[in-house]
Amino acid sequence: DSIWQDYAYGKNAVVSEGHHGNAILSKYPIVYWENQDVSANSSEQRGLLHCEINMPGWPNTLHCICVHFGLLNSWRRQQLEALNTRINDLVPEDSPLIIAGDFNDWQQKAAHSLANQQNLKEVFKSFSGSYARSFPSVFPLLKLDRIYVRGFEVQHSQIHSGMAVASISDHVALSAELVHQ
Repeated sequence: DSIWQDYAYGKNAVVSEGHHGNAILSKYPIVYWENQDVSANSSEQRGLLHCEINMPGWPNTLHCICVHFGLLNSWRRQQLEALNTRINDLVPEDSPLIIAGDFNDWQQKAAHSLANQQNLKEVFKSFSGSYARSFPSVFPLLKLDRIYVRGFEVQHSQIHSGMAVASISDHVALSAELVHQ
């Protein structure tokens, strides 16, 4: 809160060491946010954190959704369906949209659904031709994390890895430079 002017945190699970969830940090005002519980069973608490950000000079708010999908394919299917429903219900087709997070999608099924149903493109796939290797952070092999966009041109995408990142998370950090179309 001392660095970012606006932020939203959706607490998904409370554990003995504390809690975990999804976060969105913004330089611009977050005018709305909601964390939707999409847990497919009681052993894995998962959520969709959805924010609307007021971007200076833009006619529509920017919609950002941070996800963390489950480990089992059947759970991910349910969570992907909840994500598609949320987008259909709450995100106008002409609004810019960014969806990012841990999709646990090593079979790359979410990509096809989001491209076909929501007109989204995956940042790394569109920029470099393949999804980013993001897990485990010490030696990334699996392509689990994604950034999907609508209404943007991808200028650059980057994987942030190394021991400093590995000490913070078991996933590498992904970033992208985007230009609103």
